[in-house]
Amino acid sequence: MKRWLPAAKHHYHQHFHVSYWLPALLTPLFVLIFLHYAISLDSPSWFLRSPLPLWTRKGRLELQSHGSSSGSLEHHPLFVSQHSASTTDHHHTRGSLKKARSHSRRSRLERAEAVLGKARLAIKEAAKHHQLRSIHHDPDYVPQGPIYRNPNAFHRSFLEMEKSFKIYVYKEGIPPMFHTGFVKTVYSTEGMFIHEMKKGNLYHTADPDEALVYFLPFSVVLMVKYLYAPGAREIPEIGLVLADYIDVISHNHPYWNQSHGRDHLMVACHDWGPLASSYVPQLFNNSIRVLCNANTSEGFKPLKDATFPEINLKTGEFDGLIGRGLPPSKRSVLAFFAGRLHGRVRHLLLEEWKGKDRDVLVYEGLPDGISYESMLKRSKFCLCPSGYEVASPRVVEAIYVECIPVLISDGYVPPFSDVLNWDLFSIRIRIRDIPNIKKILTSVPQHQYLRMKRRVKEVQKHFQVNIPPKRYDVFHMTVHSIWLRRLNIQILNTST
Repeated sequence: MKRWLPAAKHHYHQHFHVSYWLPALLTPLFVLIFLHYAISLDSPSWFLRSPLPLWTRKGRLELQSHGSSSGSLEHHPLFVSQHSASTTDHHHTRGSLKKARSHSRRSRLERAEAVLGKARLAIKEAAKHHQLRSIHHDPDYVPQGPIYRNPNAFHRSFLEMEKSFKIYVYKEGIPPMFHTGFVKTVYSTEGMFIHEMKKGNLYHTADPDEALVYFLPFSVVLMVKYLYAPGAREIPEIGLVLADYIDVISHNHPYWNQSHGRDHLMVACHDWGPLASSYVPQLFNNSIRVLCNANTSEGFKPLKDATFPEINLKTGEFDGLIGRGLPPSKRSVLAFFAGRLHGRVRHLLLEEWKGKDRDVLVYEGLPDGISYESMLKRSKFCLCPSGYEVASPRVVEAIYVECIPVLISDGYVPPFSDVLNWDLFSIRIRIRDIPNIKKILTSVPQHQYLRMKRRVKEVQKHFQVNIPPKRYDVFHMTVHSIWLRRLNIQILNTST
């Protein structure tokens, strides 16, 4: 494994030379292990069942589970039961255990499918009602209006999720690259989601056998921080860590292999989330990936993958994020953007509009004395071009101040678009139509603009950050997106 350990992150103590005492210590241990397995195991490849190392912050390699001293050891070859009295008894016991595990696996999958089948039926029935207001009782909020594709179906689905959805968080992995994440950056949604799932207060189960989804709690943002070599074009170190981690999971637990990862979940708000997952084909092709970089041209599949809203919590504070913008009569700016060159789309936007129009205000840097937030509040439309990748925090920033977001990208799937009808509260402009931005926006009638602005106000609830989370906010809506993807798949036991 030394070939992929970054040399700069290793600090070995050299107080004594290990070559002197290590062979003397390990030789008797290897002999005992060999004799034990030569006698008691019938598989010549027993050593393949031991978990691969997990990366730690200081570059050391560990063989342990995060927060647990027993999570993976009971399945490790060094900790198998030694109660067999004879070879015949041993084979009989192994056969019985295999049958018991097969029955347990079948029962678990059957139970899960029963829960999901009941929810699917309830949602399908609710979808038959096409009123603009949900008919279900709810003390907190009743979805209504055209911003929802089907208010009744969404509401029924949300209630079924609250009742039945359970997520198991794997304990394997050691901080800082596992079980934690940044919350004071543009990648805050990734960190907040990991922290909420780690708390275990919502949708969490400590029993993996009752889970419907299994969360892989790694942070791509922190992997980039600790493993990426600046200037490199590839990230093989991150890919190898993820491959090792999935190998650990699949050896310590039966769930990955049962579904080939289809009921497993990863979240990533870094641009390289899709690339990182591509190093593990089943993770890329099968698993539920919640990504800020939700680009269909880079393998994002809306039926199994979900979009993370990108929210820039610059200080980690979330109170007062949603601020009332100016009324329509005082929004003197038709369209606004400010941001540095960051990818081809922004280059095209700045080249076409920077300093060239008094209605479409495009800046690379704002003039002195003008604040970014004040410009958002004065604008009717807020331009949200892709950077190097399709995601942009400007989408949520626009929604927070009731500015109609203008999505300028190709291949981007907006957050919660299986529930929300984005066409009614946003404008989409293809990259090739950047020269026509003013023509497109001025063609929107005033009455349509006013309706769109009201609808932006209505969807704010679903993008709001709360600690602790509140029903229907951005955390719950993200979980609901995961719930819908889990409903899309059926996992059956195929073992004999």
